[in-house]
Amino acid sequence: MALSPEMRALFAWRRVLGRARAVLRSAITTFVVVTLTLWLMPGVAGADILDTLNLVVLVAVVGAVLRPLLLLGITALGGWGAMLFGVITQVAVMVVALRLDPANRIRGLPTLVVAAIVAVIFAALLDWMADAGSDDTFVREARLLMRGVRRRAARRSGAPLFTLRRPRPGTEPGLLVVQLDGVAEPVLRWAIRAGNLPVLGQWLRSGSHSLRRWHTGLPSTTPASQAGILHGASRQIPAFRWFEKETGKVMVSNRPRDAAVIERRLSDGRGLLRDGGVSIGNAFGGDAATSLLTVSHAALPGRSARGWAAFMASPYGFTRALVLGVAEVFTELHQARLQRRRNLQPRVSRSGAYLALRPAAMLLRDVNVSLIAEQMARGVPAIYCDLVDYDEVAHHAGPARPESMRQLESLDRMLGVLERLSPEAARRYHLVVLSDHGQSQGATFRQRHGETLEEVVERLTADPAAGPREPAEEQGRSAPAPPPVSAALLVLSSGNLSLIYLTRRTHRVLRAEIEQTYPRLIPGLAAHPGIGLVVVGDQDGPIAYGPGGSHRLREGVVSGQDPLLPYGDRARADLLRHQEAAHIGDLVVISAMDPETQEVAAFEELVGSHGGLGGWQTDAMLVHPAAWTVTGDLHGPDAVHRQLIEWLVMLGLREPDRPPVTAGEPVYASAEVAGEPLADRPVVGGQQPGHGRTTGSSAGAAGGGPLTRSP
Repeated sequence: MALSPEMRALFAWRRVLGRARAVLRSAITTFVVVTLTLWLMPGVAGADILDTLNLVVLVAVVGAVLRPLLLLGITALGGWGAMLFGVITQVAVMVVALRLDPANRIRGLPTLVVAAIVAVIFAALLDWMADAGSDDTFVREARLLMRGVRRRAARRSGAPLFTLRRPRPGTEPGLLVVQLDGVAEPVLRWAIRAGNLPVLGQWLRSGSHSLRRWHTGLPSTTPASQAGILHGASRQIPAFRWFEKETGKVMVSNRPRDAAVIERRLSDGRGLLRDGGVSIGNAFGGDAATSLLTVSHAALPGRSARGWAAFMASPYGFTRALVLGVAEVFTELHQARLQRRRNLQPRVSRSGAYLALRPAAMLLRDVNVSLIAEQMARGVPAIYCDLVDYDEVAHHAGPARPESMRQLESLDRMLGVLERLSPEAARRYHLVVLSDHGQSQGATFRQRHGETLEEVVERLTADPAAGPREPAEEQGRSAPAPPPVSAALLVLSSGNLSLIYLTRRTHRVLRAEIEQTYPRLIPGLAAHPGIGLVVVGDQDGPIAYGPGGSHRLREGVVSGQDPLLPYGDRARADLLRHQEAAHIGDLVVISAMDPETQEVAAFEELVGSHGGLGGWQTDAMLVHPAAWTVTGDLHGPDAVHRQLIEWLVMLGLREPDRPPVTAGEPVYASAEVAGEPLADRPVVGGQQPGHGRTTGSSAGAAGGGPLTRSP
């Protein structure tokens, strides 16, 4: 009797061998874990190997019965409940198995729980060592998740209730944009040339992708860049944090309540992700249909996000990340001690809250990739995800230090994971990798000059000047909002950019009024050796002052030594555009830059900083399929937004935005526009605009990529 195709697929030797290997590895790991746990527990009588093997079988049986049931509970809980219940699941399986042990070697619930926790920790460490630092186990779990998502979707569409056949790779095009937070283009290019990023390096060397630099402009911060990239509205954000005179409030863009207010200002319903897209781990949603771990939405994924629940429930997910995160804390303590012993300069303290940020970033990375895998299986048209590992470490260690490069290498591995998961996706995803800004290194302003910028302002004005003590990115993570501003001057810094507000004026204060109120402030700041630029509004347009001269930005008239020279050819355009931003400071201050080393002096206590001008902080990167056309100069995040929209249109994932019709202009209801048939119009990237959704074959003509290759 001939076997059906599904049965032949089930018993194919590759699948049988793969399952056998997985079972054998699981058995060996459980045996070692149980043996070590029993050996460590005080007062536990020894047992022969047969008893231990029986316990291994018991653990496997209990896990097979309990985990699916507990997964249902985790899925129903969602959010924080899923995180808590996910750890409890791993411990519960081991507690039940030890309780049912025929040898009855461990008695009493407290002892059972302690033994189970020890066993879970051992299992996480052994699995990590067995993978030799690779992501094989993570990929295997993600594939199972994706297949389950696709089979459930197929059943809802009328497919058989039970099938052994794996879902076929999708053919419709999709776009996956992965943001590597804070990675400067020169740093990425150097790491690729050094061979430290094998995945990205292989894409570039094979010719499937191209790498280019794009200029972020001012401010060079994640919220401003994402406001531009996702919404095309970067001018709504003058810095990472700012003061709004109308309300008397300090806005911090990574505080969820403030981010929600900011997003309402940004959104016009035409964001990058408006047509069924998904935002994962971003500051803002980009008008996405689904927002997961997005700051402006201030909620953990709910019950509909199976990727969240599956990650929390899996022994290779949250529990493993938690255990390895503790190891990251010890690694960080060791690396910080090495910096101190070697007297490595510049450096800052790497203790306190930062010790928790590093493992949290690693955990968030794994969660984000799990959520991406789920959304790829669902077949959403566009996904935008921000991975923050490198940026968090580079702030405190330095953008090119070994600790930071290690994080960049881990992000490269995650791109490899997404490539390996692509055959399980419901679409043929094209991958774009970009950064939102770079980072510049240097000793801080306080380290160099023995005083903070707030103290300088107080000295020059004889009035109290206030400013947050913690760096901008850490301020938003503290839940309570700051008290109302009572000081006469408010200094809000983001990297080596600082906005100074005269808080007792309800309007933006121009140069003449500042000089009348505080005659020493502008010349005193401009003459300070740690300050390179002081920009102030004037009746005839903004003026940039430096230690040896001034520059009228609108006319381009320079008096004395041009203060913009150290900051490059684009500085004037960047400063002019920044002056048009909402809620700009009465004074804009940018630290001095060393022309030899390109080092800047952050007004915050950070070795690696961004926000202003100078160094690599404005040199972001974009990696895209080589066959895709880049139209125009990518100057500013709004330009990147327009380019991504063009690519969405090219892939048939978005209808081109038509210009508004003015009075007296004819409206054509047919496929012709002003008498010009669509068939005769120029082809963009291999596809005619306006033809709607493309097929998989036409998307391939537009340019393939790693996620489009056959498995």
